[in-house]
Amino acid sequence: MMKAISILSIGALAAIIAGCLNTEQSAAATGERYPWKKDIVTTVFWIGEQPSRNNPVPNRRSSWDKDWSRSYGGFDDPNPAHRSNYIPVKFTPRQNPFYCALPYNDKSVNGHRPEAPRVVPWFKEAYQGSGVSTCKDRWVAIRKGNRTAYAQWEDAGPFRTDYWQYVFGNERPKPNLNRGAGLDVSPAVRDYLGLGETDVTDWRFVEFSEVSRGPWSTLGENNTFLISDRKTGRELAGASKRAEGRPIAR
Repeated sequence: MMKAISILSIGALAAIIAGCLNTEQSAAATGERYPWKKDIVTTVFWIGEQPSRNNPVPNRRSSWDKDWSRSYGGFDDPNPAHRSNYIPVKFTPRQNPFYCALPYNDKSVNGHRPEAPRVVPWFKEAYQGSGVSTCKDRWVAIRKGNRTAYAQWEDAGPFRTDYWQYVFGNERPKPNLNRGAGLDVSPAVRDYLGLGETDVTDWRFVEFSEVSRGPWSTLGENNTFLISDRKTGRELAGASKRAEGRPIAR
């Protein structure tokens, strides 16, 4: 009897393991480790935005950058008449103009929030010390109709900075002054997707390997594409220099 139970247990365990592997392979095949959050009220915000009734916090600084406006290079003017090719006409941004905000900040005054290692899916792989956010610069896919833009997560909001149950879980955004908005996007994202000042979109986290090249891949010291391209360039230059130093075989 015990032998039969053991064989049954082993068989059940094997089935569970196989099921898990199939799930992982299916997720890898579809490229969707993170599910879409659908029909999310989406509002537009911008670096340098002044406080208003529906936006009580000025956007000169972000949750992760005390000098956000300076780091970016200036005021990200949202007026379409003052923009061209997804950027302000007055200057070229030093950071990616495709940015967004979600209502969670993994940082606290000292280190990270206590729940962050548990709720941020990539916390362990992204951890670079207690002073560095594991969420800043993360890529997000934002979809409206048949168009998808990609943006980097650069601030916490709208309204809340602790709502991990929505950002990483299954809860919906809570009611707020902006019709229950759960996502803020930059003017560049607005223009690419053709959004109104308050609209509805779908969004999900994506790995960098899932992000196709586009207008979001061309600018910014924080842009993973440019960081990767610079690294590749240095590696190629190093390989070329080493090759030049080798004696020619005769």
